[in-house]
Amino acid sequence: MTRFAVFCPPFPSHAAALEALAAVLIDRGHEVFWIHRPDVRGHLSDPRIRFVAVGTARCPEGSLPAVLARAAKPGGPLGLRRVIRDVADSTDMLCSEAPAVLREHGVQAVIADQMEAAGGLLARALRLPFASVACALPVNREPALPLPVMPWPYATNEAGLHRNAVSARIHDWMMQPLAKVMGAHGALLGVPTMRTLDDCVSPLLQLSQTTASFDFPREHAPPAFHHVGPLRATSGRSEGLSLEPAPAPGKPFVFASLGTLQGGRLRLFIRIARACRAVGAQLLVAHCGGLGARAEKALLQAGADWVTDFVPQHAALARADVLVTHAGLNTVMDALAAGVPMLALPIAFDQPGVAARVVHAGVGLRLTHALASAKDIERALRALLENNDFRQRAAVQGLAVKDAPGAQGAADLIERALAPAHEEVEARDEPVAA
Repeated sequence: MTRFAVFCPPFPSHAAALEALAAVLIDRGHEVFWIHRPDVRGHLSDPRIRFVAVGTARCPEGSLPAVLARAAKPGGPLGLRRVIRDVADSTDMLCSEAPAVLREHGVQAVIADQMEAAGGLLARALRLPFASVACALPVNREPALPLPVMPWPYATNEAGLHRNAVSARIHDWMMQPLAKVMGAHGALLGVPTMRTLDDCVSPLLQLSQTTASFDFPREHAPPAFHHVGPLRATSGRSEGLSLEPAPAPGKPFVFASLGTLQGGRLRLFIRIARACRAVGAQLLVAHCGGLGARAEKALLQAGADWVTDFVPQHAALARADVLVTHAGLNTVMDALAAGVPMLALPIAFDQPGVAARVVHAGVGLRLTHALASAKDIERALRALLENNDFRQRAAVQGLAVKDAPGAQGAADLIERALAPAHEEVEARDEPVAA
């Protein structure tokens, strides 16, 4: 039995993926501690996870919604800088308060989301073996790979390599608040070279929710890097899709979801609804609680057939002919598993990079969410519905997703890589008998 600690950014989609992995480890007899600000407890549904609240003075109960709202709609450069400061503040809090928790509970290994630098930094400082998990696109850098937040395609020519290098320098300048926090805590903890998220990845084990066929080619991935595919809970998969009135047979069915953080974008949903009406498609909108009753009514008037907060996503995708999505990695991988082509409307975070991979794989089209008119969306939907090549390529990608190891395989890798390592650490730390 191993006592694991999970470090994860306070975003629901990241928590859902890592909770699925944690559940498998708990099923196998391990203990899992989840360390974060008090509000993050609400993201977790498995009562077996031992949640430990830290930062209660700096991040009191009820303060997280404002952080998530800023992340969902950062606005211009000043708003983006505020979001980056939120990320840096979270890392600062965890680096300050989590070491005592790790020691108190005798944590033996760490599972660190790549987007939360504190996990890798603290694991190194305390000499704990750890696995890095890319719940979003991997942060691992290569010259030919655009950073995850960039919308550009994979390119090995001189112009593409130059663009990637310049954009990386600009990105790192923007991320200076986080770099300063990492540098300060790294110096205090004895790991002074930590400056970027890429610096924090584990040398032992790196897990990505992507598949190799969907991701851009990685020429320099280390031996520790594994594409494991989506980390998903098995419960709820059998839940069906119940809609009133029932979908009309023979009529295209479009499912639209902008994820948990972006579900309040009424104007974008209205453009999607008008486009679906124009192509004669039935539209199911899941806004994840982002819209109220008046907004729901406006969407129905614009052309949506069903509007709700949440639906069983796997069941909706099993019925869908096309997905309209913000290009969140979780949603895109679920769509591929169902063999559904998609229209990507990326908004923030790594969504531009995910959308670039959708186009690269030939499984969908991409539009700029802020500029795409209802007519633009209509043209894209017609192309996706009328050209069967998109669905065929999505089906091929779906086979790779279904064959991926998933949460069970990720747990296998963690047990093989981390359990022997923490046993070696314990053996080194045992006092020598006189």
